[in-house]
Amino acid sequence: MNKQQFYLKMVVSSLLRRRSRMIVALLAVAVGGTILSGLITIYYDIPRQMGHEFRSYGANLIMVPAGNQEVLPLNTMHETIAYVPQAALIGAAPYRYLMVKINEQPFMAAGTTLSEVRKTSPYWLVQGRWPESSGEVLIGAEVASRIRLLQGSDFTITGTNGGGKNFSRDFTVSGILQTGGTEEAFIFMALEDFQDMSGLGDTLDVVECSIALSGEALQDLANQISRYPGVEARLVKRVTESEGTVLTKLKALVYLVTVIVLLLTMICVATTMMAVVTERRKEIGLRKALGAANGSLIIEFLGEGIFLGGLGGLFGALCGSVFAQTVALNVFNRPVRFFPLLIPLTILSSMLITAIACTIPVRSATDVDPAIVLRGE
Repeated sequence: MNKQQFYLKMVVSSLLRRRSRMIVALLAVAVGGTILSGLITIYYDIPRQMGHEFRSYGANLIMVPAGNQEVLPLNTMHETIAYVPQAALIGAAPYRYLMVKINEQPFMAAGTTLSEVRKTSPYWLVQGRWPESSGEVLIGAEVASRIRLLQGSDFTITGTNGGGKNFSRDFTVSGILQTGGTEEAFIFMALEDFQDMSGLGDTLDVVECSIALSGEALQDLANQISRYPGVEARLVKRVTESEGTVLTKLKALVYLVTVIVLLLTMICVATTMMAVVTERRKEIGLRKALGAANGSLIIEFLGEGIFLGGLGGLFGALCGSVFAQTVALNVFNRPVRFFPLLIPLTILSSMLITAIACTIPVRSATDVDPAIVLRGE
């Protein structure tokens, strides 16, 4: 039997002789490892999922003309959208506006890419269906109420195009839009139909983007886009600030709970090891009287603590995935991914925590005076 095997056998035998105390410490480490592993999983995966969920509240970045420009060229939109990481881009909806008339009543018409609008504004409620072919439009509930239009109704839009010529074009209502906002006063149509009707060409007034980024990452992206000539990128404050506040508070809560649980774990381990040192005072005194160095005592007690930490961390890592999944499903109503890297990370963290917790008991063991202990004092 070599030194390593003998040392391991000595540590395991010492733990087994005091199994009742060590089980308590092992459970404390396992609970701490479970909380650590579970909350780290939640910390990394839930904010990512919530970031995508926040996209249901609308665009969080808009692009508008900058400087002396009044409109954005369509190709500029495509070039600036290329700055957005593809994995983070939910949708980018371009808009071009023109005042038109229906039955001599003025309304605002908006040309857009309707497939992108469905991505950037998933909260839009449509009675009927979204436009699928040329000549179909989506009208706001306010417009429908004022001129008494229903799904399937035909109507005529008149106005003056970009060249100063009057136009008249027939459309069919495919759906009626309800949002509770200003969109209910608009008429939405495909960008191609709008361009043919208005003669305004490949130009845009604004581009609404829904991007799965937040905080500094989103601001950095906005700054990068704004460096493109003729474009200014702005964050939608009401969306980005709400998202940032919620995610910041969630992360702070995870930090707080993790720190408290780890402190309690350290206290439990330290208390248990201190009780073990107290029980073994005579043994420690005898060994020191026979010439045992403080270094050997330190290695032995630290070995017991680190062994407990490794075993408890392994149990905690395995239970942590179950804990994270249970919390995610019951609190956030969504599953989370398991990160295999958390297993070694949790084990190493648990070993470090128990090693720190053993410092005071180990110091107490090295302070034992053999003469006093062997006299029975």
